[in-house]
Amino acid sequence: MKSISSYLTAKSAKVSQRAQSLISLRFVFAILAVTLTSCNEKKTEEPQEEEKSTTEVALTVSQAKTVGIETGFVEDRNLNKVIKANGYTTVPPQNSAEVSTLIGGTVKDIFVLEGTYVNKGKVLATIQNLEVIGMQEDYQSAVANVEYLQLEYNRQKTLSDENVNPRKTFQEVKAKLAAERARAQAAKNKLDALHVNTKGTTSFVPIVSPINGYVGKINIAKGAFANTGVSLFEVVDNSQMHLDLNVYEKDLGSISIGQVIDFVLTNQSNKSIKGKIFGINKSFSNESKTVAVHAKIDPADAKGLIPGMYVSANINIVNATVPALPKDAVVKNADKYFVFVQEDEKAEEKHDHKDGEKEEVHEQEVHFKAIEVIPGTTDLGFTEVKFVNDIPTNAKIVTKGAFYLLSAMKGGGEHTH
Repeated sequence: MKSISSYLTAKSAKVSQRAQSLISLRFVFAILAVTLTSCNEKKTEEPQEEEKSTTEVALTVSQAKTVGIETGFVEDRNLNKVIKANGYTTVPPQNSAEVSTLIGGTVKDIFVLEGTYVNKGKVLATIQNLEVIGMQEDYQSAVANVEYLQLEYNRQKTLSDENVNPRKTFQEVKAKLAAERARAQAAKNKLDALHVNTKGTTSFVPIVSPINGYVGKINIAKGAFANTGVSLFEVVDNSQMHLDLNVYEKDLGSISIGQVIDFVLTNQSNKSIKGKIFGINKSFSNESKTVAVHAKIDPADAKGLIPGMYVSANINIVNATVPALPKDAVVKNADKYFVFVQEDEKAEEKHDHKDGEKEEVHEQEVHFKAIEVIPGTTDLGFTEVKFVNDIPTNAKIVTKGAFYLLSAMKGGGEHTH
């Protein structure tokens, strides 16, 4: 009996111990469930806090001063809507000349250097050709014959009028005179075309400039043989410089004669020059579907320009008053544009300190918030802005140092004490 009682007592103890273990496990699971729920709630809230913090930047007053933060207000500016185009400087065909010779010969002298300014008719070089002597002799012989035949013509006319000589003789003399006059004129025209004097005899032919301008490339050397039809000199008159701009098909409807353009040299963008459109081609220039638009440059602004310089131009289409900020105030982050607005200054933080503990000094902070904008036309250093959300009319906008604030915002937002 005693052994049975002992067995039942031991069995009851084991059952009680298992029940306690189950209760403990249930309690642990309940705690874990509460903990996981709490963590999930925190994780749900964290992105909102992070999203909020990544649009704000806080700097101390001294930091803002060191960085060079400056603020201003949105201004109403008179900005031009523009079409951008690329092109190059050039001169009209009548202001550029390739100088060649009408008769071949050996180059005797060269009187100019590249870059020399020459007037129309200036002798650039001389070539020698013995055939020129024969041309002069032909002219002078023809002139002498004309003088003789003119006298004979007068004599035969008198005799013919008096019926002394047959009229046939008079007609023969008249025909010879006309032929000799034609030969003399042809010989003179040849010598004039070569710029050779009809008097005397010479074998030298001058090569003269047909326009005023600067000597460009020189393609001959002393002692070389100059062939006909080959360019010997290049002369360019830059006083009538203009632009050839390439405008795309989609922009043609907005282009018209008389519109003002502003352009800068692609490799020397420190000076803006103005021009005015005077011609628009009526056919496409190439496979890129662009049309050449010609713009005249004021002669005073054309000084120092040479043909072939690449330019970037803005064609001014319309003029409108729009809200604008200095272009440095607008910064790009990913595919969006932002400006930074200075928020109201916050009071200095006060901290409780224990007895005997030194009070910690906290410098006043300046807070900035990134506001999304849609940029428009940029002209004269200002950019048109449209705010995605409304802001106060007197909001202080960061006009200098916006890029630094963007970097700080990406790097974590607020500073540390």
